[in-house]
Amino acid sequence: MEVGRVRREPEEIPDADHELVLERVCAIDVAKASGAVCVRVPHEAKPGRRVSRVWQVPATTRAITDLAARLVNERIAKVTVESTSDYWRIWFYLLEAAGLDVQLVNARDVKNLPGRPKTDKLDSVWLAKLTEKGLLRPSFVPPAPIRRLRDYTRLRVDLTRDRVRHYQRLEKLLEDALIKVSSVASKMDSLSVRDMLEALIAGERDPRRLAELARGRMKSKHPALVEALTGRFAEHHAELARMLLDQIDSLSAQIEQLTLRVEQLLAAMPEAQPPDPAQHGGGPSPDTDPAPPGPVPASGVLPGQLTDPAGGLSAWERLDEITGVGQLAAQVIIAEIGLDMRRFATADHLVSWAKLSPRTNQSGTKQRDGKTGKGNPYLKGVLGEAAAAAAKTDTFLGARYRRIAQRRGKLKALVAVARSILIIVWQLLANPTTRYRDLGADYHTTRIDTTRKIRNHIPQLTALGYRVTLEPAA
Repeated sequence: MEVGRVRREPEEIPDADHELVLERVCAIDVAKASGAVCVRVPHEAKPGRRVSRVWQVPATTRAITDLAARLVNERIAKVTVESTSDYWRIWFYLLEAAGLDVQLVNARDVKNLPGRPKTDKLDSVWLAKLTEKGLLRPSFVPPAPIRRLRDYTRLRVDLTRDRVRHYQRLEKLLEDALIKVSSVASKMDSLSVRDMLEALIAGERDPRRLAELARGRMKSKHPALVEALTGRFAEHHAELARMLLDQIDSLSAQIEQLTLRVEQLLAAMPEAQPPDPAQHGGGPSPDTDPAPPGPVPASGVLPGQLTDPAGGLSAWERLDEITGVGQLAAQVIIAEIGLDMRRFATADHLVSWAKLSPRTNQSGTKQRDGKTGKGNPYLKGVLGEAAAAAAKTDTFLGARYRRIAQRRGKLKALVAVARSILIIVWQLLANPTTRYRDLGADYHTTRIDTTRKIRNHIPQLTALGYRVTLEPAA
């Protein structure tokens, strides 16, 4: 509803699938060692009345397995688990394995009721009452294969960050030794820098001989390298540098091992494989299909997507074709959002879940700017890196970044491009037969709304005292 306008006709807002009144529900207030379980069912002797039964269950595999069997016997329709730290995992995984319909809810979304004591028993009863009335919005929990993939990709991201920290410690050590090689070399992990460090550790101190170890384009920087390698590299610097390089090599080997394992897991997923042409049918060739007509949809960027009749590319390979998204980023995206886009009704639902769009904050006739929220840090991180890479290209996404940066600033432009990339990802994963094709940096300039331009410019020229007469060009 627009701000300042009053809607006089009632608007019908349909309930979501989870907003259904249920008769037999269960809610669990999770803690580290145990959980307060509340089962809320109809009263056996008093029709129309309901009863809540609360008890403590230890957070062990055997106890939760017995609880699952009891809930199945009582025909519980839905189980709500509170997402407290990582303690919810044992409850969710075991109850889900027993065939129960389990939903995970955010704790800060369900405990904002004032005027009652704060106890685990009352919290579980309150969760159960909200569950039976369908007032809880469940969090996204991917299936087991995606969860396994996510464990590998997240550990790879964490180890990559640790390796960057070790490089920073190494650079700090070189600064203490008065070695300024990082001022000349663009990267600390280049082969030239590694050879120089190995020579320093081995006892070489002559800066000219060290500078001769440069490779490729670094050879042209020989005078600068001689000056940068002139310092006071002592024996204790060599010992510490050796430790740091060994740590870096160990982390690099583990990262490569995780990458190989991620590729194996993706290859074992049937839904991630190239589509079968016999099932999806053929379509126009990506090389000959024209660009889709019409302006960009108001809901967001929808770059050209073409039917690939022959298949041939897996899901993460198709995501790799997006501007700014590489193979590693595509793997992380799949691990964080999964391959089944039916979890998100539209691309806007996925963007809202990822917290890449501001929330509406409207009261009466006033509408304030809403914050985007925290969201998934791994997904937002990889999308931010992809947006930064796409912003430097002469493509549709690069032009979109520059257009928004002029008006709203660089940070908001990066978030807008990250949102556009996520919309593209949803479109590609929702339809396995589509391929990404860049619309070009001139997409907006070649699709100018002539009528609107004329309507805007003629009054401006008239206000300046000119009489405007339009004549079509030959």
